[in-house]
Amino acid sequence: MNHSLPTSIGSAGSYHYFAVLTACFTFLLIVAGALVTGNEAGLSVPDWPLSYGSLNPPWEGNIRYEHGHRMVAAFVGLLTIALAVWVWKKETRGPVRKLGWIALGVVVAQGILGGVTVLWYLPAPISVLHACLAQAFFCLVVSLAWLSSPAWERRVRDRSPGLPLNRLAMATAGAIYLQLLLGAIFRHTQSGILPHLLGALLVTLLAGWLIARMFLSPQASSGLTGAATLLGVLLALQLLLGLASWLLRLAAADAVQPEFPVVAVTTAHVAVGALLLANGVILALQSWGVQAGERRAESGLPATPVNP
Repeated sequence: MNHSLPTSIGSAGSYHYFAVLTACFTFLLIVAGALVTGNEAGLSVPDWPLSYGSLNPPWEGNIRYEHGHRMVAAFVGLLTIALAVWVWKKETRGPVRKLGWIALGVVVAQGILGGVTVLWYLPAPISVLHACLAQAFFCLVVSLAWLSSPAWERRVRDRSPGLPLNRLAMATAGAIYLQLLLGAIFRHTQSGILPHLLGALLVTLLAGWLIARMFLSPQASSGLTGAATLLGVLLALQLLLGLASWLLRLAAADAVQPEFPVVAVTTAHVAVGALLLANGVILALQSWGVQAGERRAESGLPATPVNP
């Protein structure tokens, strides 16, 4: 029995592009949610699941943000149902099949949380959980897209010494998710920014360490170094957006309503954070395969076994 992350995809790759499509619309959903929060539009539609008792309320004011968010969420839910069924019918790898059903369960829970958030008048703990579960769902769909991709089978093993690469990559992805959680707490509770700043420092240190390890390894694949480069670019952009968002918030502290520059930069900050997390998850998955390959090579087993 092979206990490492499975590698052979066979006909399972048939759903790859559909998973990519679902991930793209999930990213759009995260942006739509950030626009709702940024424009303080969460209670512009007071009922749920309908909007003012209708499927098509007037598209005016903040209603367009809240109802638009619901429409994208409903579409993502439909895509996830189709994706879960597709994975179940075509996928031969047990863990990946479970991942499809987990994604479906998470998107259902996310929809319920969204309704509870409205009906309970935006309680901060539920709003934070809703934001963080959206990022977790995005990671699940990105993982399904990556694990069904041709690149998953083509990855090259990195046998560099030192700290196992997959542990560092997983720690980096976990730190990014923790940082997004701290950011959600800061946005929804107006608490102090210090924990968020410390989280940014932790992510920067871990990501820098991971990038250095990948580039210093003489046997690192082009896929790993390319993903590491993207991680560095996204991290730098995210830090700049975070600084700009904070400065704009200070400048607009006395504004009666959210101002466009603040909303635009804050939304971009959330969006790049989601991309940073997704890239971290892909690096963790890719390096997991690297580490599994090292163990199999050392034991004399084939590099890419097929699960029974």
